Amino acid sequence: MPDRGRQDSSVDISIPSVARMYDDLLDGRDNFPVDRAANKALLERVPSMKNLALQNRQFLRRVVRVLAADYGIRQFLDHGSGLPTQDNVHEVAQAVDPSCRVVYVDNDPIVRNIGGALLERNANTAVLQADLRDTAGIFANPQVERLIDLEQPVAALFVSVLHCIPDADDPKGVVARVRDLLPDGSFLVVCQLVSDDPRIRSFVTDFMAEETHGNWGRVREKKDVLGYFDGLEIQEPGLVEVSTWRPGTDNVPVQTTFEWEEYGGLGRIAR
Repeated sequence: MPDRGRQDSSVDISIPSVARMYDDLLDGRDNFPVDRAANKALLERVPSMKNLALQNRQFLRRVVRVLAADYGIRQFLDHGSGLPTQDNVHEVAQAVDPSCRVVYVDNDPIVRNIGGALLERNANTAVLQADLRDTAGIFANPQVERLIDLEQPVAALFVSVLHCIPDADDPKGVVARVRDLLPDGSFLVVCQLVSDDPRIRSFVTDFMAEETHGNWGRVREKKDVLGYFDGLEIQEPGLVEVSTWRPGTDNVPVQTTFEWEEYGGLGRIAR
């Protein structure tokens, strides 16, 4: 069980969880042997995976800081947030303005348990255990209604999560439903795993689908990510490999091989 000693009867520790695998890649403590074993097997085929995860986390920090400091966003809805680690969305945003409000959404019960415990004293944050495909349910949740004012701009985040959504569940439609509920001046942050190599796309997709018992979508192509931004004004520098999105002085290892990459950017709603 995770080092923190928390276990929930609803958690199946025999099946890898994407959230817990990501936690392991970030050197977190809230993962199980099955998650670490899955990562070890993947690293044999995609050795850049750990650096990619670290770079992706830095992208999340940068884009939230830009949204809060440069665009004046004070509300964040983080879909597929994963387990808490250093410099979470609320910490980055509230460092700019303590009034920033953040709702985290994830379907993993460990995220609810650990995240809820960490945030219970922060009145401007909430953690929901919910499926990000349930847009109507999320927006109707009392915590979302309490913290998110749909009369004011909101940043909706889909960072490294849409590759977990199968094509049959229409990830592009999920993004569009959220976009359509947000007011003008809102932003969407979207990125997901892509590869130009069909062998990598096939291997990772099949491996993760089998390991997670179907809780996976697929590694896609860059053209698929572009479709998520329909109806949005893509902000500079456009859609890119995320370590190159407004790079700062991030002190993490650069990705040295590009058998796959995290690809996306920032879009603004302007109807």
